[in-house]
Amino acid sequence: MQLSAPGLRPRVLHITQPVDGGVARVVTDLTRAQLAAGLHVSVACPDGGDRHGLAAQLTALGADVHPWHATRAPGPALAGEVRRLGRLVRAVRPDVVHAHSAKAGLAARLAVRERVATVFQPHAWSFEAVGGPTAALALKWERWGARWASRVVCVSDAERATGVRAGIAGRWRVIPNGIDTERFRPTDRDSVRAGIPLLAEVGPGAPLVVCVGRLCRQKGQDVLLRAWGEVAERVPGARLVLVGDGPDAARLRALAPDSVLFVGAVADAVPWYRAADLVVLPSRWEGMALAPLEAMSCGRPVVVTDVDGGRESLPAALAPRCLVPAEDPAALAGSVSALLLDPPLRESLGQLGRRHVLSAHDVRHTAEAVADVYRELITAHAVRPVRAEYRESIHS
Repeated sequence: MQLSAPGLRPRVLHITQPVDGGVARVVTDLTRAQLAAGLHVSVACPDGGDRHGLAAQLTALGADVHPWHATRAPGPALAGEVRRLGRLVRAVRPDVVHAHSAKAGLAARLAVRERVATVFQPHAWSFEAVGGPTAALALKWERWGARWASRVVCVSDAERATGVRAGIAGRWRVIPNGIDTERFRPTDRDSVRAGIPLLAEVGPGAPLVVCVGRLCRQKGQDVLLRAWGEVAERVPGARLVLVGDGPDAARLRALAPDSVLFVGAVADAVPWYRAADLVVLPSRWEGMALAPLEAMSCGRPVVVTDVDGGRESLPAALAPRCLVPAEDPAALAGSVSALLLDPPLRESLGQLGRRHVLSAHDVRHTAEAVADVYRELITAHAVRPVRAEYRESIHS
């Protein structure tokens, strides 16, 4: 990845409000790749004070991390968040601002207004996550704010198509999510299970389904729990593990039978993928979730819902058995049960998924595609004149 002539270090500022889940992993992977390529990388994100959190991880990689306190949803604090972000942008003087997710995309575009090359990456559209008047306001903003994004980077063709249908006039680029295929690689299931104390009561031969994701409405764990009764009846001894935390944790625990294990948030989900017979993500909406890609890279078969990015994350051969309609517990239970009862098929699908990720979703391909976008924008924005103009606007 090379963005400029030798001796020059383009300055990239990533901005994110989520500090966990898929968005945080994307920011971390891009930061690692860009630092290795010689870019000067800064990141603005909330600092939760966790020594294992996103800010600490990025600092350890060598990025300049700037605390930016921001709530998850827009509200009365937005004006202050935008002002603080504007001061931070002026201090960092980036060549490219890369805003991740709806909240950072809102604040960054208001603060910068494309006076610096701006990439907005929604990681699933904000207006899909809410309803009623809030959804209408979110959609109105996305239509308006598109003028201040030099590029809108979508992680799937379906995510881009959703934006187009919604009337968003973006300058689009589709770059599928990628993962570290060396970190997420297959290994022996039974030996991994033996090393996880929480699975001691499950036993090495028990059929194990794992769902990795934030415990919230988007990820659809409630749908999976509604399907689980039928699965447990058809596959005696089956256990379900929910890996993650979130606002719906208490409600989901109240719905869950004894055959469901809640692990909470983990620093590393790799052992859980490797311990699984099957990984399920029953999302209501997505851009392109990382969990199925990570599971397939570990050689594990997956079941995902047919939402934006869901079908595109699978090789075509997996779709008939591994893709189910969203919010359909019966279809989900049928697919999960059938795969749990067919070990040879699971093994075959897991190998096919691994090959697919290696060819289509290696993080190195993703990082290079993002570098191409930066290269185009740095050239188009004539960086030094823009910086001078931006400095003048600051002091005017």
